[in-house]
Amino acid sequence: METITTPGGIDLAFDRIVGGNAGTVILVGGAFSYRKFPKMVELAEKLAHGYGLTVVNYDRRGRGDSTDSPGAYDVENEIDDLAALVEAVGGKAAIFGWSSGAGLALLAAASRRIPGITKVVAFEPPFITNHENFVPPADLAVNLHEMIAADRRADVVGYYMTKAMGMPRVFAAIMRFTPFWKSLLATAPATAHDWAIMGPYMRGEALRSADWSNVEVPTLVISGSKSGAVLRTAARAITAVLPNARHEEVAKLSHNPNIELLVPVSGEFLISADRFAA
Repeated sequence: METITTPGGIDLAFDRIVGGNAGTVILVGGAFSYRKFPKMVELAEKLAHGYGLTVVNYDRRGRGDSTDSPGAYDVENEIDDLAALVEAVGGKAAIFGWSSGAGLALLAAASRRIPGITKVVAFEPPFITNHENFVPPADLAVNLHEMIAADRRADVVGYYMTKAMGMPRVFAAIMRFTPFWKSLLATAPATAHDWAIMGPYMRGEALRSADWSNVEVPTLVISGSKSGAVLRTAARAITAVLPNARHEEVAKLSHNPNIELLVPVSGEFLISADRFAA
């Protein structure tokens, strides 16, 4: 484990796997994710050893071995964290984001505050662009923040899964009896950071090109054919408003992905010289 302290005073923990000299990619997990999550570890190892990449797998603030900013939930803070990490690992890196981590990767690129971003892979960012399936409640942030402040972690997990992610209640309840329950409780307070990223884009409204016009680096948006309609629609919608992106839907892939299916399309893009429209 390596650590850095950001200019904002957050200690970020990360693992660095050096697979070769094909470039650096930083992995950005989504809600309830952390760097030791088995699928994040598998993704890091396969991208490093299969594609010669240096892979940086980090704990976002409030997760794992990284510190947090309780009560301060602003996407700009996480962009600052990512900027500090890019600088610490050499000044240039591609960003691979999963779920809300994909939203963070795209917003970081759109901010133009991290000139060292070379490419973005966005795996199923959970934008909600219509009212056909599911839209989170308007008061979600208020309720979520109250639960987190009261340290009601079990309630946070159930609330975020059902109200922010649209998971059926019975599935969320089953999570209490799985081996992942302890890690869900540990990362529950960090869901406020995920909502700070995604909340403005989960209102059932069409994405606006103007919000994403600064994402000029080559961007690959990935969705899975086994994922729900909301996520597949979101992948097409964000691709349509990005100035330099293409979309690939991977057969048999879901939001809880088989890493063996996710890695080839991601790895080939990350090491390719393809710059799309740039």
